[in-house]
Amino acid sequence: MFLSRPLFSTALACVALSTSFHALAAPERVIDVSLPLGPESQQGIGVLRFGEELKRLSEGRLEIEPHYDNALGAEREVVEGMGFGIIDAGITSTGPMGGFVDQFMLFDLPYIFENHAHAYAFLDSEYGEQLAQLAEQQMNVKILAWMENGFRHETNSVRVINTPDDLQGINHRTQESRVQVDTWEALGANATPMAWTEVYTALQQGVMDSQENPLATIYDVNFFEVQDYLNLTGHVYSPAPLMMGLDLFNSFSEEDQAIILEAAQIALPVQREASQELEQRYLTQLEEKGMTVTHPELAPFKEAVQPVIDEWAPTVGEELVQAAINFDY
Repeated sequence: MFLSRPLFSTALACVALSTSFHALAAPERVIDVSLPLGPESQQGIGVLRFGEELKRLSEGRLEIEPHYDNALGAEREVVEGMGFGIIDAGITSTGPMGGFVDQFMLFDLPYIFENHAHAYAFLDSEYGEQLAQLAEQQMNVKILAWMENGFRHETNSVRVINTPDDLQGINHRTQESRVQVDTWEALGANATPMAWTEVYTALQQGVMDSQENPLATIYDVNFFEVQDYLNLTGHVYSPAPLMMGLDLFNSFSEEDQAIILEAAQIALPVQREASQELEQRYLTQLEEKGMTVTHPELAPFKEAVQPVIDEWAPTVGEELVQAAINFDY
């Protein structure tokens, strides 16, 4: 029996409406993800790609909701929140993580990694896996991918930095890391740990003269508005692991756990490539914004901070430190 045209049209409309309803149906789970920076940052690019792949691989069952610019709390609070099950997931620097696991202070030690390839090879090796296991055991978080912040550089509002002597008397903000405080004191600065959310205002008001971050972060946060000098010290390589609360990760089926990990691994090279590209782009743009850029000779800086490496290597783990420095890439 054939449907009349009006009834046939109505039937087609119902099918279309049903299809549309299923396409727009809410996902089974929306994962909140914390980011310190905005959507166009190196972190934002990686997390958004992770979200796209997660949705694709799960056929829409799993999605993310990013929360930018520390909307869910400062980095230490986010790491703690994931461990306690208060925050689903997040991407942070490793700075605050050394307060929970000594081995993570490796990434606070100065001049450990020579370049991006060196850092990637080490993180993607069994050593990165060992660190991830420690994060699970001692922080109750699952590292999904070793994304990156990048190499960190010093900026200040006082003077050009060509040698460590030029840092004398400068009030420098560090992350909440004992190693970083020792590093900058060894270089001659007055080092003070400060939460990330307070840094811009402290620089703007002159409470702090100096800070250090990757170029993409320096640009994203508009530090060029409150800092005149950019000194390419490249003193620390800073990962930005994408993480999820371990209890939440374990609550997913094995199939969905595999999807989450696959989405993160697909996003990883995209994020790293974007990070390097942004470094080059923002170096030019920061100069255009009026920052004076210097390329100091690094040998005196490396010599000045060697005692910091010697002092902290037993705490971090002598074998781990030497493995990182000498890793074959």
